[in-house]
Amino acid sequence: MTLAVVDSSSSQPSSGATRPLQEAIAERFLAAGYARCEPAILQPAAIFFDSGEELRGQLYLTSDISGAEYCLRPEYTIPVSRHYLASPQAGTSAGYSYCGPVFRYRGERPSEFVQAGIESFGRSDREAADAEILSLAMESVGDFSERLAVRITDVGLFTALLDALELPPPWRRRLLRAQVLGMPLATLFTSEGEVSQTDHSGVLALLEGADRAGARALVEDLLSIAGFASIIGRTPAEIADRFLEQAALKSSQDIAGEKRAIIERFLAIEGDPDQASEAMRHLLADAGLNLAATLDSFDARLGFLAARGLDIAALHFATRFTRNLDYYTGFVFEAHDRMRPHEKPVIGGGRYDKLLCRLGAQEDISAVGAAIWIDALEAMTRETMARETA
Repeated sequence: MTLAVVDSSSSQPSSGATRPLQEAIAERFLAAGYARCEPAILQPAAIFFDSGEELRGQLYLTSDISGAEYCLRPEYTIPVSRHYLASPQAGTSAGYSYCGPVFRYRGERPSEFVQAGIESFGRSDREAADAEILSLAMESVGDFSERLAVRITDVGLFTALLDALELPPPWRRRLLRAQVLGMPLATLFTSEGEVSQTDHSGVLALLEGADRAGARALVEDLLSIAGFASIIGRTPAEIADRFLEQAALKSSQDIAGEKRAIIERFLAIEGDPDQASEAMRHLLADAGLNLAATLDSFDARLGFLAARGLDIAALHFATRFTRNLDYYTGFVFEAHDRMRPHEKPVIGGGRYDKLLCRLGAQEDISAVGAAIWIDALEAMTRETMARETA
């Protein structure tokens, strides 16, 4: 399928000019069985606070007369997930598509832009669902897919490795957080890597060894006395937990050398997905760790991707690759324009099985989705037209 070309006379095409592009993607998702869903633009702000530092800082916030805090919809995954949980389909298999405006602060770029995508819930065949979401997203952009370089990873592999190494909980949380933030490997094991440069030693010494309930009460009282209800979207309880984690790290021993070496070797694996799978199996066998089930799932997903026509050798896998959202728990992917590799992705998504519990579900629900940024496709279109007319 070839998408319609938009008018290149303006750096920001009008909504009318982009309509054919949006409609082509929306129709492709509807034809694949993903019902259209358009949640409200005004959303409760708190549901986005745990989605990652970058998104938290991009929210457009407001409040009503009661003090309740809201924001303009910054993305679709969480609102569509809430729609699913409120629907009769909650807990069963269901798929939704969307195409509409989202609102985030993006510096010099427009803060209102169009996002299209799909979300799949409740499927037990997780690997097949992952493959379907990525392949449908790629198919939806038509001929542009030939210009896209796809990166993949599986967050569950790193999580399973840290579990198998039986790291202290503060170090496990710190390494997972550093992974999400994309911190350089050299800083993962240093005390300065994740904490603020401000000296909090007095507070940390006071909290060190304290029980969690008492420590949270102390920090909440201090913030209340100072007149802070929240700081950049963080509640006093969240700030207290952050101080407690730093205090635990301060008092805990460093990671044993052999465990650190295993983590470093693991995070250095990248390249062809099949070869990466073999490298991970060799590393884990040498370390005496059994992650066979997780790796079998990884290989099964590759099989489903190949069955849907994707060239596995053309995908780039990296254990260090991550996206800047905290809710991903498994398969993660991004697709970038090969001619503009340093620009934001055109497509991005992944698996987020634990998110729906945070939104009110009684148990984890299988969930995976993909988003497509229409303005990135418009930029590719303008570049193509400029080359053709040069």
